Amino acid sequence: MLAIPPGLDPDLLRSFVLIAEGGSFTRAANAVGRTQSAVSMQIRRLEETLGQPLLLRGPRGVETTPHGAWLLERARRLLAMHDEIVATFRAPAVAGTVRLGTPDDYALRWLPGILARFAEVHPAVEVVVTCAPSNELVERLDRDEIDLTLLSAGNEGPGASGQTLWQAGLRWIGSATHATHRRAPIPLALAQPRCVWRRAAVRALEEAGMPWRVAYTSTSQTGTLAPALAGLAVTVALPGPLPPGLRFLGPEDGMPPLPDFAIILLRGAAGGPVVETLAEAIRAGFAEAAVTQA
Repeated sequence: MLAIPPGLDPDLLRSFVLIAEGGSFTRAANAVGRTQSAVSMQIRRLEETLGQPLLLRGPRGVETTPHGAWLLERARRLLAMHDEIVATFRAPAVAGTVRLGTPDDYALRWLPGILARFAEVHPAVEVVVTCAPSNELVERLDRDEIDLTLLSAGNEGPGASGQTLWQAGLRWIGSATHATHRRAPIPLALAQPRCVWRRAAVRALEEAGMPWRVAYTSTSQTGTLAPALAGLAVTVALPGPLPPGLRFLGPEDGMPPLPDFAIILLRGAAGGPVVETLAEAIRAGFAEAAVTQA
């Protein structure tokens, strides 16, 4: 079993991992709530304990030395086990079922790590996940069919207030091998008419005076990416990893700018410890992702 060797303070390892992953002492200091000088001192203590330099300032920011790269892989595993042990013994016993909604384009990117860690710490909680378009999830939340849901901001409806988890600019996506975006009118693969992303895409094209037509409609991101991958349409999504064969399109491709959109967490009227525990795990997962992607 992995164990943290004597002299290797988990706080030192955590600061080291944050710096190595983010390439910045400043971002790591903000993440752990310390000053930059305090974090620098932590790294010096860690290097003195191990007797080797671990980080160097390079042209692309802070980079690991060969010894640092070796430590990084193992420090991640040590910290994961440390956090699991602490969370298991400190977390109150929670049991029951919580119903979570999410659009499918968020499910694959964000939820696997969040749900895996949640299940380790709260094995007595069953999470039932429903994937559907944002506007449908709001309706299910109102009917008490789900307890909380991830949404694209703008779908929550009047009077509803969700917590912003992540925000970025919407992006055009097209084939990496076809110039579909050069066609007139531009064929689009989008969601149903009530989708805020669809309305934003159409508005951007119309304001730029670019003719368009909706060639494919789907309630899932897979259904909009497939025609784009085939070179039959252009679609939109938040930035993130793309399947091979697709690429982001920008001003250099003649595409107009798109607005920022946020991912929010919206809760229903009913609650309880199980719902709040999962909500906190989701908030923590997005906050951690924001630090590593900054």
